[in-house]
Amino acid sequence: MARICITDAVPEDGIASLLEAGHEVVRWTGDQAPTRAELLEHVKGAEGVLSVLSDGVDEEFLAAAGPQLKVVANVAAGFNNIDLDACRAHNVVPTTTPGVLFDATADTAFALLLMVTRRFGEAERLVRAHKPWQYRTTFMLGHSIEGKTIGLIGAGQIGAAMAKRCKAFGMTIRYAEEHPMREPVRSELDAEGLPLDELVATSDVVSLHCPLTPETHHILNAARLASMKQGAYVINTARGACIDEAALVESLRSGHLAGAGLDVYENEPTIDPGLYELENAVLLPHLGSANVETRTAMTELASSNVLAVLAGKPAPTPVAGF
Repeated sequence: MARICITDAVPEDGIASLLEAGHEVVRWTGDQAPTRAELLEHVKGAEGVLSVLSDGVDEEFLAAAGPQLKVVANVAAGFNNIDLDACRAHNVVPTTTPGVLFDATADTAFALLLMVTRRFGEAERLVRAHKPWQYRTTFMLGHSIEGKTIGLIGAGQIGAAMAKRCKAFGMTIRYAEEHPMREPVRSELDAEGLPLDELVATSDVVSLHCPLTPETHHILNAARLASMKQGAYVINTARGACIDEAALVESLRSGHLAGAGLDVYENEPTIDPGLYELENAVLLPHLGSANVETRTAMTELASSNVLAVLAGKPAPTPVAGF
């Protein structure tokens, strides 16, 4: 029987396999996520850990867990919170949960697209603030997305799922060649690949779906934001640090960009104060995959990774290179 620590609340059905296997499953039961000190104490003695995106799985974390730790299963598609070199040094296998959250995250991205282009976020705030309003033909006009071009930075499973939704609403699909779309989806959507800088400069909407790596950090920097079309929009459900948040605030404030729909932030949960002041920014609290079905599937896959490694088998979905 192995000791398996879960670092925050997860759907109960997602860990059924761990319980059925007879392992000692140690849940985090606090009303809030653990502090760093609480987290390090919680994982002591674990042979397997189910981690979440807000956990920094680094040298300190791995040392606190102890030399018996074999696997850290991130309940997330990404792994930018995990120090891969430290995992190699400690002989720990890091895993993620790809392939089960792309539709949910694409739903969130598309919802943000409609909210910001049609000003639904702004309108909802107006109503809840009990401000007076009256139907008029020119009242709170937004913009249609039909006939517009969406440029995807990252056209993997989530980006392709977003593209399908946009195609159904009459949008033209383009993607960054550096983060390409595979066949047969590319042909089915009649999608066109462009160099990143050309894509950013010519799209009506730029939507980010790439992982956060050293290469994609601030991939939308001040220069690229300035190169975007006057009145264009930005959607981000990837990772906050893919955008220079301060530069985005300035571009929105100046009116160069018409709006932004954001689910992630550069230093979340801290958000640049300027974003709160902008009516043309729709802000969600990192809800990309937040539905019961998807989060349960993610937790089930993380549990499968832990069970496999503890049994001496290859993890179903390890981080590449492990």
